[in-house]
Amino acid sequence: MAEMVGPRLYSCCNCRNHVALHDDVISKAFQMNVSIGPKENRHLMTGLHVVADAYCSDCREVLGWKYLRAYDRTQKYKEGKFVLEKSRIVKENW
Repeated sequence: MAEMVGPRLYSCCNCRNHVALHDDVISKAFQMNVSIGPKENRHLMTGLHVVADAYCSDCREVLGWKYLRAYDRTQKYKEGKFVLEKSRIVKENW
Protein backbone atom coordinates (compact mmCIF):
# COMPACT_ATOMS: atom_id res chain seq x y z
CA MET A 1 0.00 0.00 0.00
CA ALA A 2 1.29 3.47 -0.83
CA GLU A 3 2.68 5.52 2.02
CA MET A 4 0.56 8.53 3.02
CA VAL A 5 2.26 11.83 2.24
CA GLY A 6 1.24 15.23 3.62
CA PRO A 7 0.29 18.23 1.51
CA ARG A 8 2.78 19.72 -0.92
CA LEU A 9 4.28 22.85 0.56
CA TYR A 10 7.08 25.36 0.33
CA SER A 11 9.55 25.85 3.17
CA CYS A 12 12.34 28.27 4.02
CA CYS A 13 15.65 27.05 2.59
CA ASN A 14 17.46 28.04 5.78
CA CYS A 15 15.34 26.66 8.65
CA ARG A 16 12.67 24.56 6.86
CA ASN A 17 9.87 26.63 8.40
CA HIS A 18 6.67 25.94 6.42
CA VAL A 19 5.97 29.04 4.38
CA ALA A 20 2.99 28.18 2.17
CA LEU A 21 0.87 25.30 0.95
CA HIS A 22 1.18 24.68 -2.78
CA ASP A 23 -2.60 24.40 -3.20
CA ASP A 24 -3.09 27.89 -1.71
CA VAL A 25 -0.62 29.72 -3.93
CA ILE A 26 -3.23 30.99 -6.39
CA SER A 27 -6.01 31.27 -3.80
CA LYS A 28 -7.57 34.63 -2.97
CA ALA A 29 -7.43 33.63 0.72
CA PHE A 30 -3.74 32.79 0.46
CA GLN A 31 -1.77 33.31 3.67
CA MET A 32 1.93 32.84 4.15
CA ASN A 33 4.05 32.22 7.22
CA VAL A 34 6.21 35.29 6.55
CA SER A 35 6.84 38.74 7.98
CA ILE A 36 6.82 41.84 5.80
CA GLY A 37 9.55 44.47 5.97
CA PRO A 38 9.30 48.21 5.36
CA LYS A 39 8.04 49.39 2.00
CA GLU A 40 10.50 50.80 -0.51
CA ASN A 41 10.66 51.85 -4.13
CA ARG A 42 12.49 49.27 -6.21
CA HIS A 43 13.34 49.19 -9.91
CA LEU A 44 12.47 45.70 -11.15
CA MET A 45 12.49 44.24 -14.66
CA THR A 46 8.94 45.52 -15.26
CA GLY A 47 9.54 49.02 -13.93
CA LEU A 48 9.31 50.93 -10.67
CA HIS A 49 7.25 49.34 -7.89
CA VAL A 50 6.68 49.85 -4.18
CA VAL A 51 7.59 46.52 -2.56
CA ALA A 52 8.33 45.08 0.86
CA ASP A 53 10.67 42.16 1.47
CA ALA A 54 9.07 38.95 2.75
CA TYR A 55 11.03 37.29 5.57
CA CYS A 56 10.73 33.81 7.06
CA SER A 57 8.80 34.27 10.30
CA ASP A 58 11.26 31.97 12.13
CA CYS A 59 14.82 32.75 10.98
CA ARG A 60 14.21 36.09 9.16
CA GLU A 61 15.75 34.84 5.89
CA VAL A 62 14.60 37.01 2.96
CA LEU A 63 12.39 34.74 0.83
CA GLY A 64 11.10 37.24 -1.72
CA TRP A 65 8.90 40.32 -1.75
CA LYS A 66 5.34 41.58 -1.84
CA TYR A 67 4.14 44.07 -4.45
CA LEU A 68 2.42 46.94 -2.69
CA ARG A 69 2.07 49.40 -5.58
CA ALA A 70 2.77 49.43 -9.29
CA TYR A 71 3.30 52.81 -10.92
CA ASP A 72 2.64 51.50 -14.43
CA ARG A 73 -1.06 50.74 -14.83
CA THR A 74 -0.27 47.65 -16.92
CA GLN A 75 1.42 46.19 -13.83
CA LYS A 76 -1.42 46.90 -11.35
CA TYR A 77 -2.43 43.21 -11.34
CA LYS A 78 0.70 42.51 -9.24
CA GLU A 79 -0.42 44.64 -6.30
CA GLY A 80 -0.91 42.58 -3.15
CA LYS A 81 0.87 39.53 -4.60
CA PHE A 82 4.04 37.82 -3.40
CA VAL A 83 7.09 36.62 -5.27
CA LEU A 84 9.05 33.81 -3.63
CA GLU A 85 12.54 33.34 -5.03
CA LYS A 86 13.16 29.72 -6.06
CA SER A 87 16.64 29.83 -4.55
CA ARG A 88 15.21 30.80 -1.14
CA ILE A 89 12.55 28.10 -0.74
CA VAL A 90 12.42 24.31 -0.93
CA LYS A 91 9.59 22.01 -1.96
CA GLU A 92 8.44 19.38 0.51
CA ASN A 93 6.21 16.33 -0.05
CA TRP A 94 6.41 16.55 -3.87
